[in-house]
Amino acid sequence: MTIQLKPELEALVQKDVQRGSYGSVEEFVARAVEMLHEQEEWLAENRAAIAAQVEHGFEQASRGDLVDGDEARHALQERREARRQP
Repeated sequence: MTIQLKPELEALVQKDVQRGSYGSVEEFVARAVEMLHEQEEWLAENRAAIAAQVEHGFEQASRGDLVDGDEARHALQERREARRQP
């Protein structure tokens, strides 16, 4: 299979390969396809749950149950830190 990339995408791939993250362009492309497939699979498996959460959030916003932006950022930062801890 032959794939034509835009020059800017080809430059990104070459940069990652040259950095040593991947042994070859083929290895980079294989990993990229695997990751995309994993994401698409996860989205397909969780589509209903995601839609339910979006609907729930929309209902909250419609009622005026909104969270201040700074408060939301702080809560997200705490979640990230909690996930990083063993």
